[in-house]
Formats: sequence, structure tokens, C-alpha cells
Amino acid sequence: MPLGCEIVPFIDAVRLALAQLRVQKLKSFFTLLGVTIGVMFLIAVVSIVEGMSSYMEHDFVGKLVGVNTVTLRTRPEIGGDVSESQWREMQRWPRILISDVEPVISALPAGTMWSAEGYDNVPMSSQWSRPQSLQASAVEGDYFKIREMNVASGRLLSVQEMALGSTVVVIGEEIAERFFPRLNPLGRSLKVGGLPYQVVGVAESQGSIFGFSLDRFVIAPYKSPLRHHVNRPNVIDAVKIKVPGDADMIEVQESIRQTMRGRHGLRPSQPDNFAIETSESALSFWTSIKSKLVLAGVVLPAIGLVVGAIVIMNIMLVAVAERTREIGIRKALGARRRDIMSQFLVEAATLSTVGAAIGIAIGIFLSQLIAAVSPLPATIAPWSIVAGVIVGAGVGIVAGIYPASRASKLDPILALRSD
Repeated sequence: MPLGCEIVPFIDAVRLALAQLRVQKLKSFFTLLGVTIGVMFLIAVVSIVEGMSSYMEHDFVGKLVGVNTVTLRTRPEIGGDVSESQWREMQRWPRILISDVEPVISALPAGTMWSAEGYDNVPMSSQWSRPQSLQASAVEGDYFKIREMNVASGRLLSVQEMALGSTVVVIGEEIAERFFPRLNPLGRSLKVGGLPYQVVGVAESQGSIFGFSLDRFVIAPYKSPLRHHVNRPNVIDAVKIKVPGDADMIEVQESIRQTMRGRHGLRPSQPDNFAIETSESALSFWTSIKSKLVLAGVVLPAIGLVVGAIVIMNIMLVAVAERTREIGIRKALGARRRDIMSQFLVEAATLSTVGAAIGIAIGIFLSQLIAAVSPLPATIAPWSIVAGVIVGAGVGIVAGIYPASRASKLDPILALRSD
């Protein structure tokens, strides 16, 4: 270490800190542990939140909600916290009827597509598999166009089959594998609600969302007998409406709202007793969850960083005590208070930054591991790496202020007399 210089070069202080890491490995491990854990959690949590945000904005909304799409339901399926009293009130809301569809659609712009849907778990079976209760949907209208669904084999339901209520179904890939293992399901019979339906198409794989398969479905015409298994007569669970791209979504929602309020006979002072959901509803719901995850992403690293700062401060105090004579020599050779203080601050920041670098590496590995073994997506955000380095260095500087100040205030005569 170059003693006697008026100002200790920054690089020498960094080298001294790194040398201490190599010489005192066990002590260095405990010194860096808190910062490493804190930054590791920061990287991992930010990666998961970023990954889920990207997934929600680009995949979830597109697959489940759809762009320029409004869904009318009896009760909301996408929403924030609902109190027990609100939930009890929703249970009393009137159901959406198939007869509500035409008045709602007639007030919307030309080119609007719509589909009505009733769905529920229904017992299914085939001669190649045991019976299981899985979700089946009875649909009407432009269901496949709105869902942008294509078939991997066979075909979709025809207009005639829809109009006649034929006992035919389009199934998802998972249903095909469950009920027709190693077989071509096209033309074969699948019992749905105890009645045989002919499989006419297998849809292209939709993938999954957070581990939940989107290929576990059976779709039959609304007028087929299936509708009696999923709802009471003429009751539907949802009306999905896709408007032309240049339509004003706010005006569309207001039109639907006013039509439904009129059909439910609501007075101006009464709140809506139905739900209108859009992609903005889904994103708003995600935003409320995201804020809680971000809070957790701040609290968890903060605990580790506070612990790390305390450990670094104690280690630096020990270093000041061990190097009192060295400090005395430097002061006797002309070093000023700020030189001593800078030296110890740089050492503390270097130690902390090394801990942060290790935490960043572990955090990236942990994020990739979580993405690989769980349904949670993870995307490494470059800014989180920069933030990890800045936070790591900042913790070292804050933790090193007191030890550095104490070292800089040592009396050179007393310091030289120390052992």
C-alpha cells in the first residue's frame, strides 16, 4: 500500500479492499452476505415482475381478453378485492340472457363481431378413457373469429351446425390427448354430459397461462343439448364483443352499459348490476397486483441490505482499530482527514460492490431457474443490474461513513503509540 501520499489513489484503496477479501475469506464472506442477499432478491423480484408485466401486456390480454374486445358478464371475473357484502350483492344480480345480445349489438358500429357463451364443468368420457368432469362451452356467433382460433386438424364448427345445434365439438389439444390417447380424434365420439358428440376439429395449441392449460376445452354449438348442462334456459355466462379497430372503446362501453341498464330497469341513481370487462380492466387488475409485488421487492432486499450495512460498518470499525498505527503514520507524513476518510469509504464501497456483483450473478441464475421450473415468467431488466451496483456501492458508502470519520479524527501521536 503506498503510504505517505497526500491523497491515496482510488485504485490503491480498491486493491487494498480486494486484498482483504482474499486474505480474510471467512470474514469477507459474512461481510458481503447481507448485501449479496439483498441484491439477489432485488434482481430476482424485479425479473419476475418485469417478466409478468411483459406477459400480461403481450400474451395474457391477447389470449384471454383480446384487443378491441369488450366482455359483458353477469359478474366480474377480472377485478380487485371485493368485500364479502359486495360479493353477496353480486350474487343477486340478474343473469345475462341470450335475448340481451341483439339489443346490445344493434347499438354498436357496423362490423362488430359478437359471441355468446355458456360454460361449466361437465362430465365427459370416451371408450378410451375414464370419465372426467372438465369445462365445456356452448357458443353462438363469431366465437372462433374473436378468439382467433384455428384448427390443427379437422375444421371449426360450421354456420349450419351452429344454426341447427348439431352434436359436434371442437376440442383442445389436451382433451384430445386425454380422451383419445395415440388416436386421431376426428370423427370419433366424445360423450359430453352423457350425450355423444362427434369431434370435427382439434384446435391449435393455445399454450398455458401461469401453468394453467388453455388447451383443456370442448366447444359445441349453443343450440346443442350442451346448453342445458351449463346454464338455465336462455341464460349465458358472457357476451364477447369485438369492435372495429377505429371504434371508440369508451363510447362502445357506454353504449353497452346504457342498453343493459335499460333492460335491467335501473334508475339513474342505481349502480350497474352487470360487469363490463376490457383489456384495460385486466391490465388495471395486474397493475394493482404489481404494486404489491414491487413493495415486496423493496422490503425483502431492504432487510438484507440493512443487515449488510450493519455488518460492513462493524467490519470497518475493526479495520480502523487494527490499522490505527498505519493511520498515525499516514497522518504524520501529511495525509489530511479527507484522505483518510476517502480511503476507508472507498474500501467499504468496494467490499459492498463486490457483494452486489455476487448478488447480481446469483439473482440472474435464480430468475432463470424460477422461469425454468415454474409457470412464472422472468425477464432480466438491465436497469435492475445497474440499480444493484448503485445500491451495493451506496450501502458501502453509508455503512463506511462512521468508521471512516472515526479513523480520520484519530490523533496522529496517539495513533503512532498504539500497538
